Amino acid sequence: MLPAVAAFTDTYLPTVNGVTYTVQSWRDRWEARGGQMHVVYPASSHEPADAEHPVRSLTFPFYREFNAALPQIPSGLDGVEVVHAHTPFTLGLAARRLAGRQNLPLVASYHTPTAEYADYLAGGVISRAIERVAGRYEQWFLNRVDAVVVPSEPTREHLRELGVTAPVEIVPNGVDTERFQPVGPDERAAFRERHDLPKGPLVGYTGRHGYEKELDAILEVAPEINATVVFAGDGPARSGLEARAERIDADVRFLGFLDRAELPAFYATLDAFLFPSPVETQGLVALEANACGTPVVGVNAGALADTVVDGETGYHYERGDTDGFRAGIEQALADGDRLRERCLARRDEVAMERAVDALADVYERVR
Repeated sequence: MLPAVAAFTDTYLPTVNGVTYTVQSWRDRWEARGGQMHVVYPASSHEPADAEHPVRSLTFPFYREFNAALPQIPSGLDGVEVVHAHTPFTLGLAARRLAGRQNLPLVASYHTPTAEYADYLAGGVISRAIERVAGRYEQWFLNRVDAVVVPSEPTREHLRELGVTAPVEIVPNGVDTERFQPVGPDERAAFRERHDLPKGPLVGYTGRHGYEKELDAILEVAPEINATVVFAGDGPARSGLEARAERIDADVRFLGFLDRAELPAFYATLDAFLFPSPVETQGLVALEANACGTPVVGVNAGALADTVVDGETGYHYERGDTDGFRAGIEQALADGDRLRERCLARRDEVAMERAVDALADVYERVR
């Protein structure tokens, strides 16, 4: 019988990002298997469903997309057998307190290197000091749990380098392959028409527009490739990207936030997904693109070093190598049909059900 789980997360609906998607998807599938997974999250405009527990929160002054929840343990968590912290911050501390009070096993997911957000607070020497403090705090928090869950081997290696000695288990975030699958030519044509996109090759990105994702690299190569560049999503870096795009000789479009129901058509309409972010712990959007048959040209850094398989699901380039990025895009466009077949052949390997199987194994080991 599956254990009852309390998942604590500092980011949840209506915010849409990789953490929210993972928590919600794992919860839905856990309950479909007959288990119960409570979700504790910062209060927002999201109307809580059964087993969702909003707690009081404040808007984070430096990053409007993030609400800082008070470290509260809500009522209604009776019968919980495993506590899962998806954050090391305020609600992670609440998760730790609940586990300690009730002598329950505590699992922690490592979704994002917190040091990478230092630039939202300050720059230069102060930013580097914040990064060091963040790294030491992560080490302290993660070394006091029963197991750490990461989505990729490079992320596990990063934690070992950080000094984390707790057991680190690989549990991929998983892709909903029922949702993310190829779409037909009529649906692709309708997507282009709906968003006023021209005929011809399309390359682009969707996701949070964060400074740490180095999306400027896409604009560096945009004038040199024979394709329209499309950005979907939103975030603090968007205004700067739009301003820069106006100054270059390239066709660059910003679609803004897309409803999740539109994402399969977005991915499938692209000829290549561009992913310059060096800070990914897995790069879920890359796997979603692959599941829709679209190759990824990604930086050879972080988890993308493993997520992108050269010549199979896309191509790598070295961080800062503009010529290499451009060459990877050109190669992906030239090899489109072959790469599409290879991407689709790997769909079962990244399916959500496999991820939840691995998660259940972790919970069983710590009980």
